[in-house]
Amino acid sequence: MLGEKMEEAINQQINREMYSAYLYLSMSFKATALGYKGSGKWLMVQYHEEMVHAIKFCEYVADQNGTVTLAPIAGPTFECSTLLDIYMKVLSHEQSVTASINTLMDIAIGESDHATQALLSWYITEQVEEEKTAGEIMRTLTLIINNPTALFLYDKELGLRIVTVPIDFSLGVTAAMKGV
Repeated sequence: MLGEKMEEAINQQINREMYSAYLYLSMSFKATALGYKGSGKWLMVQYHEEMVHAIKFCEYVADQNGTVTLAPIAGPTFECSTLLDIYMKVLSHEQSVTASINTLMDIAIGESDHATQALLSWYITEQVEEEKTAGEIMRTLTLIINNPTALFLYDKELGLRIVTVPIDFSLGVTAAMKGV
């Protein structure tokens, strides 16, 4: 069973994850509008991953006999005129999500909530990968930003990313991730 403080903090994180999905959806359309269809697709895949993160938290709260409390999602705001700008925002955003997950872990540790610590370990590992990937993309873009041909080819490469997370939540994310 979740403590009140932990439940409230996870519900806030659910909102942050939904905002992340909303942000990546917006970025996807922005990248496509700038002519970067590959990055548009990459960011759309990221949208799906963030939705899984949110639903996974929702299922956890419900499984712990807690109450999922959904809050309004703020509209994403960002100024991006280049692909490098977009991925700089991606990295910055992922760093803020990591900080938020770390705060959740601090609360779970403080409350001796071992079940939530186990769940958050998955998210911490996920955030390491998210930051690593965004950083790698940003570094590559920094190298090729003044080379239109290289930029075109790299954008195409980014477009090869496929959705590897469940997008049908009707059976629950946890079950879908296990292949049930």
